[in-house]
Formats: sequence, C-alpha cells, structure tokens
Amino acid sequence: MPTCPAIRNLAELRTSGWKSRSVKTELRTNFEHALAASSARGDRGAAGLFPGILGYDDTVLPELATAIIAGHDILFLGEKGQGKSRLMRMLPRFLDEWLPYLDIPGCAVHEDPEHPMTRAGREMCSGTAPDLIPIAWWNRDDRYAERLAPGTKFADLIGEIDPSRLAAGTSMGSEDALHFGLVPRMHRGIFAMNELPDLDELVQVGLFNVLEERDVQIRGYPVSFDLDVLLVFSANPSTYNRSGKVIPQLKDRIGSTVVTHYPRERDAGIAITRQEAGMDLGGEFPVIVPPFMDRVVEEISIAARRSKFVDHASGVSARFSVANWRTMVASARRRAIQLGESPAAPRISDLSHLHSSALGKLELDLMGSHQMNERQVIDAIVAEAVGIVFKEYVEEHGLAAIADAFAKGVRIEVGDLVPSAQYAQRMNSVPETWDKAFEVNASTDPAVRASCAEFVLAGLWATDRVSRTAKHGRTSYEVK
Repeated sequence: MPTCPAIRNLAELRTSGWKSRSVKTELRTNFEHALAASSARGDRGAAGLFPGILGYDDTVLPELATAIIAGHDILFLGEKGQGKSRLMRMLPRFLDEWLPYLDIPGCAVHEDPEHPMTRAGREMCSGTAPDLIPIAWWNRDDRYAERLAPGTKFADLIGEIDPSRLAAGTSMGSEDALHFGLVPRMHRGIFAMNELPDLDELVQVGLFNVLEERDVQIRGYPVSFDLDVLLVFSANPSTYNRSGKVIPQLKDRIGSTVVTHYPRERDAGIAITRQEAGMDLGGEFPVIVPPFMDRVVEEISIAARRSKFVDHASGVSARFSVANWRTMVASARRRAIQLGESPAAPRISDLSHLHSSALGKLELDLMGSHQMNERQVIDAIVAEAVGIVFKEYVEEHGLAAIADAFAKGVRIEVGDLVPSAQYAQRMNSVPETWDKAFEVNASTDPAVRASCAEFVLAGLWATDRVSRTAKHGRTSYEVK
C-alpha cells in the first residue's frame, strides 16, 4: 500500500488546501473525472471503469453511472450470480486514496476534521490550537464494509448501550455509554447490505433515519449523530417484490434501483465463464477446449434458465456455468494424465461428470418437474443444450445416411477414458460420422478429432436419430 500523506495535524491539513466534502460528493466527483478520462481515451465509457464486468456495457453500467452521479443510495436488484456483490465492492475504487480524520484515542468514528459529529470530536476541535490537533489517515480499501442481512440485529447495524460502560460508572445519558454499530462506524464511507429482504423489520425501521435524515438514534438517546455514509443494498426480485418482505417506507428512501441480468448473448456468457473459471489451460498437461464445447456448457445454463423443471424465481447462477466448465476441463485433463495424451480436449462424455458440479445449484419447480429428480433434470437439460448447438454446427445434409447406417445394426462405444487414437477406428463402421466431425472442426489433432466425433454422435442422439446407453463410464450409440 502506498505511504499515506505526511500531514499530522490540522494546521498542516488546512495549509495543504484539503477541503471537506461528503462521501457522495467525493464519489461523484472522482467518478466523473474517471469517466471523462475514459471517454477521452476512447474507452467504453462507464464500461471501461469496471474491469472484469462483462455483458453490462449497455444496460447495468450506464444505470449505475447515473446513480453515482445523482448521489443516490443504490439497490442492486437481480437473481443470484449476476455480479451484484462484485459491483458493490468496486465502488471504493472511486473514493480518494486517503482520507484525513481526527486521531482521537478510543473513538470508533473517523471524524471529519472540519465537521466532527461526536462530543469527543467537538471537544478536541474547540479551544485547541490547530497545530495541536492530531490527524490520521484512512485508506479507501478500509472505507467499505459489507454485511449479510440474515441474523443481523439492530445492535450490529446501528448500535446499543454498552452494559460494561454502565457498570464502569458511565451515565446512560452520556454519549460514552454508546457502542456504535457498523453503519456509524462507516461514517464517511460506504456500507453495503446483502439480501435486504431478509433484514428484520425492526432493523429496517432503524435505517429510515439513516437514509432520509442522515442521522442515527440509539435506544431513544436524545442526541442525533449527523452521519455521512453511502448505503448500498442487494436483493433478489422474488423476495424484494414480495409484500411484507421490505417495508414500503424503506423502499421509498432508496434513491436508485439498478436491475442486473444474466448474459443476454451466449458469447458474453462464455467470456464470463472462462474469466471466472480462472483455469490455466497450458502447463504440463495442456487442454484445448473446442468452441462447440464452450457453447454447449453455456447453453446448458441458458436451457436451465428457461426449463419448466427449474424454479425461475430462484434463478441459475453464473457459478453454475463456471463449476460445470471447470468440471469438464478437469475431466479431460484427468484422462490425458491417465492415458498419457497431450494435449487433452473435452468431449461430450466428460459432461457425464457434471452431476457433481451441478447438483445443488438448481432449484426444481415442484409443479413442473413432477417425478423427476435433480439428476434426471440435469440430463434432460444437457441433452437439450447439445441438440441446440449441434444444429448450429452441423448441416442436415447427410444425417439421414448416418441414421440409416446405424439402423443396420451398427453400434459405436465411446467414453471419457477411451484413447483419442481409437476413435478413427471405431468410426470405420459409419465413415459419414467421421466426415461430419470434420465439418465441425477440421483439426487433425487426435484429441480434438475425438471430441468432434463424440459431439456428432451426441447430436444425433439429441435430435432423436440414434439411441444412447450409458453405463460405467462408457456410452454406446445405436438404433434399437
């Protein structure tokens, strides 16, 4: 971390030209300067200011930029796995790197040197020479605090009378008897609350004054504290819009609602998945992921989000895609290690291991799924995804000839541990299938060729041209 400024007292601070400003003014001013610089460089406007945030260039990020410039408290509204928490955690990037505060021993609040809100701060600044008033510095990374709503109490968020201080003789009518919660401690900073609808109603009421009047009162204590804090929330639409979950007066006090969404283009989803997976595909055991396998994994998530078997209110997180992609790559790498192949290329048979990464990440619709369990729902979704991508890659011409060949009793067995070099031999009985594999990808690498061949076989099955039987890690394609 860079060294903080050398200024150590109020006199030096005033001489430096520093001016006090609210946290929202600070955030807005710095953001506006960053946006202007980004535009001057020809970057993507607001999108260029949030690295790693993909698929929101024309939707979420412009809305967020407007909310920041407006000086609003912000609610991120969206389903799980849409980057709400990540966006919240990126806001401190637009704060000053260092913020001066009164260095008061034992004070939990980072007091503004020009506008102290506590008795201790006011006493320090009244009747004391500026060169004797000590100044310390607060880094922007420490000016952000986050809390998960479930289980949060009023004392956690706002504060409470401290019994130990009362026992020590402090009067209940004294400010010194108070123990500040997270919101007052973030005075001049940013406080974020995840899953707002799960916050207890009593605590929601406690936020009214903070959002509107910018003060906080603890246990009816007669002194109000003039708080300077940016409040940020996240919520799921299914709970936020449910009557009684969030008090209407609290909703009314939140300045801007930024609605997030899942990737609207499959290519954007693939880019997000690869970025978040963070797996090194090189190294001692390299992996080549054919484009159609990327598309199949992402299409699995897309199919799950529209499936009648999945609860749409719960959503299908981007973590679903990431976990599945990592499992697919890991299965291919395991095969390469065991068989001594290099490089590895994921195949459709590697998707048989997706149950381990997908189970628990889908909430079934009890009305739509009927007697299907989660494993059966996943299998159905994978089959749908394979069929969709197959139709994009493979022309219909020639598929009838392949189906006719299988109808004569041909049976081809593949699997995640079948060596890539054996695939050409196994396809000899239906050479048209091997030709279709070249149509998908003209690579001559054995691992990629094996992946293409399996993709064609799985596509024939997904489009009801052949049958498939899976058992003990081996998959057989035939016509029964």
